[in-house]
Amino acid sequence: MAMKSLSFLAVLSLLALTLPLVISSDPSPVQDFCIGVNTPANGVFVNGKFCKDPKVATADDFFFSGLHNARPVTNAVGSNVTAVNVNNLPGLNTLGISLVRIDYGVNGQNPPHTHPRATEILVLQEGTLLVGFVSSNGDGNRLFTKTLSKGDAFVFPEGLIHFQFNVGRSPAVAFAALSSQNPGVVTIANTVFGSNPPINPNVLSRAFQLDPRVVMDLQNKF
Repeated sequence: MAMKSLSFLAVLSLLALTLPLVISSDPSPVQDFCIGVNTPANGVFVNGKFCKDPKVATADDFFFSGLHNARPVTNAVGSNVTAVNVNNLPGLNTLGISLVRIDYGVNGQNPPHTHPRATEILVLQEGTLLVGFVSSNGDGNRLFTKTLSKGDAFVFPEGLIHFQFNVGRSPAVAFAALSSQNPGVVTIANTVFGSNPPINPNVLSRAFQLDPRVVMDLQNKF
């Protein structure tokens, strides 16, 4: 009897250890593929998308073209992110992976942000980038940073605030893979100062130890 109890406890312990691994990323598919479509006609809803009948799938469902082309950089932060995810490459549905191309102008950056559903690995194709992420409160908010040259790679753990900044004298290009078909993005400045409706300035002035007028000025910028 004691042996059976120990075995039962061992199974429970193993489940406790493995369950977080199972639920920490996109659900595993139960078929070869599930082409995402936006209409329920003859489809089954799986992981945020309706599935196309696999019998009518084609190679185009798994194809995206044009990532070799430079993107214009015209915004205030000096970067342009081209996402390849389930929304524009439907064959990614249920496969738990996506891709981005990032073009950086001189002094451009991909500002501090998080991906709530994905770990990211970035490879620098051209230029020089200062990259980094900040650990959680429980780890003391430590900054992990590195200057990347062409061919270097860096990993940003899921959910942690991270950034890239072009410290070179010419434009830079990077590609990154993310461990979700739809990783999501939360840009810190836009979220805090550009929410709709705005967060009460008194909340932010206390949080950031700023005069409420400074907070309102920042909110007006976003």
